[in-house]
Amino acid sequence: MTNQHSPDVVWHQHNVSKKARANAKGHRKPAVLWFTGLSGSGKSTIANALEQKLFELGYHTYLLDGDNVRHGLNKDLGFNDTDRVENIRRIAEVTKLFVDAGLIVMTAFISPFRSDRQLVRQLHAVGEFIEVFIDTPLAVCEQRDPKGLYIKARAGEIKHFTGIDSVYEAPLTPDIHIKTDEMDIDACVSVILQYLQNGEYLIR
Repeated sequence: MTNQHSPDVVWHQHNVSKKARANAKGHRKPAVLWFTGLSGSGKSTIANALEQKLFELGYHTYLLDGDNVRHGLNKDLGFNDTDRVENIRRIAEVTKLFVDAGLIVMTAFISPFRSDRQLVRQLHAVGEFIEVFIDTPLAVCEQRDPKGLYIKARAGEIKHFTGIDSVYEAPLTPDIHIKTDEMDIDACVSVILQYLQNGEYLIR
C-alpha cells in the first residue's frame, strides 16, 4: 500500500519516552513476541498461557489474536495473498504503538510470508521484535483441528487456507523455536520466559 501522507503530516515527538513508559510498568525493555505457525499449531494457546504468567508476575502485557483482530480492525480483509499482507501490515503498526507505550506485546497470527515478518522486524528497534516459531507438523495440526477448518479446507469449502492451498514460509532463523509436538504448554512458556530473562526484558 502506498504512503498517502501529506507533507504537512509530521511525527509528533512525545515528552515521555518509550523507555520511561516501560520502566514505569516494571519492564527493562518493551517488546513484541510475534508467534507464527500453522493454524492449530498452538500459537494462541501458548501466547495466552505466557500472558497469564507475565500478568501474574506483575508485567503489563497485551495479546493481539488473529481472529479477534479480524472482528474489528481488519474485518474488511479477506484471506487472499494481498489481504494477508495488509492484515500483517496493520498489525505491525499496532504493535509498534503498543511497544512505544512500553508494553510486552504478544501476537498470534499465522503470518505465512517471511517478507512480511521481516518488514515487521524492520519496523521495530533492534531487540524489540522477537519471532517465536510455533513449529508443529501439518499432520498434527490437522489432527487437532480445533475449529474444523482443515476438514473444510480439504473439502474445498475454504479457499487460500495456509498449509493446504496457500503456502506457509517457515522462519529460517527464529529467535525462539518451539516444537509443540514435543513439549507441553508449561514447557513452552518456560522456554520463552527464559529467553526474556536472558535478554534482560524482565526485572524479576
